[in-house]
Amino acid sequence: MDRVEDCISFLLGKAGQQIARRTRERLSAYEVTPVQYAILKVLWDRDGQSGAELGTRLVIDSATSTGVIDRLEASGFVERRADDQDRRVQRLFLTKRGRTLQAPLDAAMDQLNAEVRRQLGGQAKAFWSALRLLGENKG
Repeated sequence: MDRVEDCISFLLGKAGQQIARRTRERLSAYEVTPVQYAILKVLWDRDGQSGAELGTRLVIDSATSTGVIDRLEASGFVERRADDQDRRVQRLFLTKRGRTLQAPLDAAMDQLNAEVRRQLGGQAKAFWSALRLLGENKG
């Protein structure tokens, strides 16, 4: 490799920065960050999950998920409740305010996905597949 601009790490980093910026722009009107959106999205799929379950699904460590959940709770999007079987486990439930965000936030992210697909044209499907492959590769 002659130039850093040809390095996969550099290319993915720059692309990631652009997508992260565009994501933040779309979500900022709702005062939600990309990581907060991910947690809300998982709760919209199945409300009442624990922080550990969310962390496992989203591949984020407990310290990060705790901070994000604290901010979601402070914003009134989720509430913590003790588990019925094990009071040491805190379950997360969407509030009415958190549920009302689903349609506009999903629409914002659907628009971003559509923009990127248009930008990539016929390469979009292969690109999504390649990203999944790279994200799942453990070796």
